[in-house]
Amino acid sequence: MLGKGMTTLRCLLLLVGLVLPLAAPGSGFSELNGLTERGFQVGAEARLLGDGARPDEVLGAIEPHRQLSPASVTKAYLAAAALDRWGPQHRFVTRLVSDAALDEHGVLRGDLVLDGGGDPALASEDLWRLVQRLHQRGVREVAGRVVVSQWRFGPVACITTDRCQAQSRASNSYSALLSSAGVNHGNWCVNVAPGAAPGQPARITSCDSQALIVDVDNQVETRAAGSGTEFSAERVTRDEIDTLVLRGYMALDAAPRDVHRASGDPARQTARTLTALLEQAGIAVRGGYVTTVAEPPPTSRSLAEVEGKPLQELLLRTMNYSNNFMADVLALNLAGTPQASLLQAGETIQHYVDGLSDHGPLVMLSGSGLTTENRTSAHGTNVLLESMFHRPALFPSFVASFQAPANGVSRFIRRGSSLFQHHVMLKTGTLNQPFAVRAASGYFRTRSGRWGVFTVLVNGTANTPWLNWTQVLDPLARDLERMVEAH
Repeated sequence: MLGKGMTTLRCLLLLVGLVLPLAAPGSGFSELNGLTERGFQVGAEARLLGDGARPDEVLGAIEPHRQLSPASVTKAYLAAAALDRWGPQHRFVTRLVSDAALDEHGVLRGDLVLDGGGDPALASEDLWRLVQRLHQRGVREVAGRVVVSQWRFGPVACITTDRCQAQSRASNSYSALLSSAGVNHGNWCVNVAPGAAPGQPARITSCDSQALIVDVDNQVETRAAGSGTEFSAERVTRDEIDTLVLRGYMALDAAPRDVHRASGDPARQTARTLTALLEQAGIAVRGGYVTTVAEPPPTSRSLAEVEGKPLQELLLRTMNYSNNFMADVLALNLAGTPQASLLQAGETIQHYVDGLSDHGPLVMLSGSGLTTENRTSAHGTNVLLESMFHRPALFPSFVASFQAPANGVSRFIRRGSSLFQHHVMLKTGTLNQPFAVRAASGYFRTRSGRWGVFTVLVNGTANTPWLNWTQVLDPLARDLERMVEAH
């Protein structure tokens, strides 16, 4: 009788427009709620999606409207806005153009211009295809310069410490600077292998061409087999010249390793790489290379072009690998104005979200989430996820960019029971400075096959202890397991 009476009372209250919360705060997230007791700021919500016959049902919530930093969960917003704008099959195009004449000897009597099309996944292989198509057009020499045009956007002003520092030096790959004409995610790559004998320097070769493209200061010594390998790599820029400084030692029997470091100027990196590939193909360049923010002359004609990968594949890579370079380049493309800034790109995403009913406030300073100043709520993020679920033409490409713990590329999410690993698809977000952020958002399927959405945002403060993924994912997995099992 008690259960029946409570059900009747709730129905009556709903009829008169009142809301009666029958569960205590943190209900449904009993495990995750422990983080609030340790001083962390937590926003969380999980709910089943309506299926026509049944309405949405909230399964758990902890301050779901609280505004917190989502870190790389931001990329879910970017993915939704990009799919809405262009559709899954959109491709970015990169062209080699010129307004110079090509004479009967194969000499291009002027500059060869790479028109950067904003392809976030442009790679050396694409530049090589462009070079081969140029060769097929009969070009054997460029009398002028190789000009890399980043007129769409770039160089882009930095708004985070990591990217600002990367203008002079970088010891990582994720802080790559941004350009509409960037290649290889704005990163140099060299292969490091042991020398022929102990005492000799390691062998350093380019990942992208037969000869080294970037300058290298090689201080890696080869040591006896079995002695271990330990070396560091830092890119340093002086007088617009990038140098990779390698220090340490490598065992004689160690396997070669690729090393990636953010370049000091992605457009200049593209110019150096393209020039090297032209020369490798037997196309001489007489005038060197330069970069520009000017659009190619209107009289230019296309000599070669290459289409990038479909947007749905770009999003899979952006989301699965949480690639900051790809995310911010896509966001800058969304802005659609020449020389757009990250703030303008963020405003474009905010404008898209303005069309989502009941989302609530949103602050986007970047499309990657590399800045802690981005703000959203667990409820708002779930509104975004639900909106994509109800768009049949876009949802397959959107949900494919989320990882299932059972086979995700990120090893740290491979945890929890088989139920969690096979019934959940998620995007995670991580920041450590100036405060810790651990965020997770995505979809789940219940035992009965119903779809649900969930978002958990955990932010630290100056007074909270260190936060790692075990402290967040393990309790979240147990909470979601109960929800999946119960429905």
